[in-house]
Amino acid sequence: MNSLEGHIKEVHVNGSLSLVTVELSDQILFKAIIIETPETASYLTAGHLVKVLFKETEVIIGKDVKHLISIQNQLRGVIKHIERGLLLSNILISTPAGYISSIITTNAVDQLGLEEKLTVSAMVKTNEIMLSE
Repeated sequence: MNSLEGHIKEVHVNGSLSLVTVELSDQILFKAIIIETPETASYLTAGHLVKVLFKETEVIIGKDVKHLISIQNQLRGVIKHIERGLLLSNILISTPAGYISSIITTNAVDQLGLEEKLTVSAMVKTNEIMLSE
């Protein structure tokens, strides 16, 4: 499980859903859509320290992305290590917000030509993010 720390910057509520923006570090924002509101979860307030959690299997890797996509949570980073398996590979990426691990198919690693020291984008959909105090 990936875990990054940040402070809640803003919360937008609609019914029982909240779109929470978390500032991981200077100018790095992640968004999470959760089934909680400030009324049901007291930690959902601006400035509150939270952990941003997401599974390794939910991290999408992009290389040389030059088009617009709908995934808002994007971090540029450098591949530090690739642990290749027969079917799946675990990629460790160093980003300004911390280390992120991604598990993708080994076939995808080969198709993208991923290797250590390569700069990539790590992306996570807003509905795949969990928040914790």
